[in-house]
Amino acid sequence: MAGIEEMIDDILRREGGYVDHPADRGGPTNFGITQNTLSRYIGRAALKSEVRNLSEDVARDIYESKYFEGPRIHRLPEEIQPFIFDCAVNHGPRRAIKFVQSVINQAGREPPLDEDGAMGPNTAKAAAWAQNTMGDYFLKALLEERRNFYRTIVAARPSQEVFLRGWMNRVDEFEQEVA
Repeated sequence: MAGIEEMIDDILRREGGYVDHPADRGGPTNFGITQNTLSRYIGRAALKSEVRNLSEDVARDIYESKYFEGPRIHRLPEEIQPFIFDCAVNHGPRRAIKFVQSVINQAGREPPLDEDGAMGPNTAKAAAWAQNTMGDYFLKALLEERRNFYRTIVAARPSQEVFLRGWMNRVDEFEQEVA
């Protein structure tokens, strides 16, 4: 399985360098790190120029501490960690964990999980159950959950359709691993 450094390498490759697309609700980003995320990390309002000049080392630290270790994605089965980590980067950690909780609930595990986006012991235990019970289908169900989420975003905010193809390509990349 991929280690954290390899997962971050993949995130950086997917996210690319500095972008300030007018339709991107996240505003200016570099290595996928938004101005708001950098602001929270440094404890003050980050300037656009600071986003543009963000170092890869700082981006790596933000990803590991705020999007992997902080939300406890490392407690999930290794088979889904790279995908859920990518979801956390793209949608926020709480939404990423909600994907896991939703798929587990749809699979019929009892008792059902609260879909609260928190990685507590019940979610970790249920995710292990889902991986053992569902095998590769667990990741496939998570992929479909994310695709549906993207479609919901575009339905609610048509201006975001400009990003849909890239988002779907991002999901497709993970599908190649279980094809």
